[in-house]
Amino acid sequence: MVEISRNGIIITVFSTASAVGKSLIAVNLTAELAHQGFRACVVDLDLQFGDIANFLQLQPVQTIYDAQLAIDKNPESFDLMTYITPYTYGETTFSVITAPKTLEQAYAVSAKQAGKVIRELRREYDYVIIDTTSSFTELNLEVMDISTLITAVAIVDFIPTIKNMKMGYEAMKRMGYAANKIRFILNRSNAKTNIEIGDVEHLLNASFYHVLPNDFKAAVESIHSAVPIVLDLTKKDSPLAAGLIALTDKYTNRMGKTQGTKTAALQQNGGGFFGLFHK
Repeated sequence: MVEISRNGIIITVFSTASAVGKSLIAVNLTAELAHQGFRACVVDLDLQFGDIANFLQLQPVQTIYDAQLAIDKNPESFDLMTYITPYTYGETTFSVITAPKTLEQAYAVSAKQAGKVIRELRREYDYVIIDTTSSFTELNLEVMDISTLITAVAIVDFIPTIKNMKMGYEAMKRMGYAANKIRFILNRSNAKTNIEIGDVEHLLNASFYHVLPNDFKAAVESIHSAVPIVLDLTKKDSPLAAGLIALTDKYTNRMGKTQGTKTAALQQNGGGFFGLFHK
């Protein structure tokens, strides 16, 4: 039997703010990719407080901590599948590499060795989705460098959040990342706020690649049930499920089968909002 060698797509889900829905987006991207027939794996690199194992109610035997230790100790005999925890719902199965079990283990994870694990995953999977913490750590920079795409998740709630988004985007551009590598995703787009989406796009000098609606109830129910929204038949017709499926379809070039979302039109607003951040 001929062994298939893959060169998978790595999508890092990142944000300069906490509690913006990174883990929910990462898990549902992975679930929908698997549902569409791709080999998909999600990696929880929020090392200290990663939620994916709890979200999916998994009991991992091995974690990213164990994987990076093993690949450092003996790379020639490294068996990637030993560190995978499978998740199955219905007929859909995807792989998970969970965050370390303790804070002590989290501090002991080497960015270089974790990067080697991600490269091995790329050889085995069509898509590797990476959930991250909200800071420019050595580990995050390591995985961003090897990522095919960076999904930059944003919510438009407070001006400091938007300031940090702009600072993060400018930092990524200074690092040499091409603009088309960074895909801004607006989450909770219809949440009540006095800030216009078009104002934020103007400030960033970049458009939102995709917009997800605010559906707190569906998100919370998904976490409580340990079932990704895109796989839950009771939520399949919800706006949030449709938005997550459409985002996945954009990443897999299947937009002909679903209707994509569009960002709001740019607003003509030259008030003091922009002046807060312009040099």
